[in-house]
Amino acid sequence: MSGAFRSLARKSRRFALALRPGPRHLLAGALALAALTPFAPAAHSAAKSADRETAVSHPHVYLMRGLLNIFSLGMDQLAAQIARHGIEASVYNHTLSEVVVGEIVQQYRAGDHGPYILVGHSLGADAVMTMAQELSVQGVPVALVVPFDGTGSYLAPRNVACVLNLTQRKYAYMRPGAGFHGMLSNVDVSSDTSIDHFTIDKTPRLQAVALGHVLQAAHSESCRPGINGPIEARPKESPTPTAAMPAKSASPILRSGYEG
Repeated sequence: MSGAFRSLARKSRRFALALRPGPRHLLAGALALAALTPFAPAAHSAAKSADRETAVSHPHVYLMRGLLNIFSLGMDQLAAQIARHGIEASVYNHTLSEVVVGEIVQQYRAGDHGPYILVGHSLGADAVMTMAQELSVQGVPVALVVPFDGTGSYLAPRNVACVLNLTQRKYAYMRPGAGFHGMLSNVDVSSDTSIDHFTIDKTPRLQAVALGHVLQAAHSESCRPGINGPIEARPKESPTPTAAMPAKSASPILRSGYEG
């Protein structure tokens, strides 16, 4: 009986060896697996990166109030209009401009490329111009800056695509700074006696002009950093900016003001 068991065991071992894959089969399988392995993770990583960029980047509008948070409520009105179009709009006091700049820089470096839009009234208008300059130092592009009646004249930095300056002060025109190649319009409404420093940000027709520019920039229909045409800067009496003559090369005089 023991001999029969030994014979059966030998046959079982031969059967198992016959089923085991030989070296050629193992090599072919390993090569096939090696050929497939690098491509799947790379394709997945590229798709994930593209999805993240699409999902993260979206328009941001920052609106800056002036003195004491009580004279610039037109910024809140405009923010509500922007939000109704599905665009993120946040309102701050001008004293928080550095905090907002830090937030923008952090978002941009994390992959959120906006576009970024700055709007401000009075001291808030001054703030959005200086914020744009600080963002230029940090290498962050700004699509559009809309100052409502700032207290002085400022230079538009190279990182800004468009500046729409709504003012009733002839000395508070914005000027192109070094390297600026965007579009710049100074809209002077000083001839309209119904508009003063405390009402300019709440004037419906000026809000409509600003809203139109914000929506176009938010949807990348205009004011795309780095691809705009020649500079255009000329004060206008009309609330609606039109084609303007190229800015002269004379050095701008910067003047500061003190009103809220």
